[in-house]
Amino acid sequence: MPPHPSEDRLAQLRGHLPPQSYSARKITALTANPACARRAVLDAAGVDKAQLALRLGHEPRFGQSPFAIARSQGFEALVMWGGYAELIRLLREELSVPVEEAAVADLHEVAGRTTLPARERETRRLLARIAEGGADRLILDHPVLTLEVAGHTAYLEPDVVTHRIGDRFHTVAIRSFSAVDGQADPVAVAETARQAAVYVLALRRAFAAARIDPTLVSHRFLLVCPQDFSNRPYGRLLDIRQEIDAIEFQLGRLRRAEDLAALLPAGSTFDLSRSTDGAPTRSDAELRASVDALDAAYAPSCLGFCELSGHCRTEASANGSPARLGTAVRGDLPGIDSTRTALAYLDGTATPEPELADVVDLLTAADRLRSLRGGGAA
Repeated sequence: MPPHPSEDRLAQLRGHLPPQSYSARKITALTANPACARRAVLDAAGVDKAQLALRLGHEPRFGQSPFAIARSQGFEALVMWGGYAELIRLLREELSVPVEEAAVADLHEVAGRTTLPARERETRRLLARIAEGGADRLILDHPVLTLEVAGHTAYLEPDVVTHRIGDRFHTVAIRSFSAVDGQADPVAVAETARQAAVYVLALRRAFAAARIDPTLVSHRFLLVCPQDFSNRPYGRLLDIRQEIDAIEFQLGRLRRAEDLAALLPAGSTFDLSRSTDGAPTRSDAELRASVDALDAAYAPSCLGFCELSGHCRTEASANGSPARLGTAVRGDLPGIDSTRTALAYLDGTATPEPELADVVDLLTAADRLRSLRGGGAA
């Protein structure tokens, strides 16, 4: 079957390199800032944003050290040992119900194939077996699920989907950050919870496609991490109904990436490939022009999850964007695209349009109040 024209357009923008796959982390970042057309198009096209940021002169502060990766892999192997014996133990402790041991379907590869589509087809086959009642006691190790994101099919890989326990299936997230005295880093836990919400949504849709009641997928997921300063696995069930609702709502608001890409000027490119002699096939100026042609919705929070945030921050500062000072400031200046413009309205060197009069009146009142407080009158 020939590719859809919109997929052709996204592939043309990406150029000759293979696409970067979606991940739950990318989806949570995208839904955290649904107004950002820049991120929507780059992620849908599968562009390597970290490499793109480097070409634009901004080194992204993301990624794990080799030590952290090795620690993570070692801890996951410990949890998986003996047919997920430690996982069964934690499920028994957290659910407080009998949990039988189960067979494990290793979906890291399928008959030697490691491609995401091949693994996703095998996952669907196993779900069909579950629907027929023939695989209720089967743990899915790194299954691959799909989820539609802004008109684009994302392949997702949760760590584990448990077998049926009572009348529920649970997703499991295995992380290498420690829980000391039962408390883990709240930022890391919150990010893991949002990613788990993405997996739950994808799994429920896969269940529905396999004619399995999607409500059998629990709204609680099991977080597994090292206990205290040891490698002993510790688990806690976390309720993520709020995160599931938020992710589902934001996914429904996302504009189709293909529609956004169609607005780009002819000749736009995010091609990061190199010729045989190692020289870039596209200049930095071409890449910068293409990136800047996409609207960004920068906020300081972007620095925590987007590889291009350094470039967007520089751009926002150069333009005097209110958003660079935070979403609260952006919300206080509706219709005003520059803090320099707002200051010009305040000191009377510029006259606002009639529709901005109310905003300027509020700014003026706030400025007077701050002056009074500064003078000790408030």
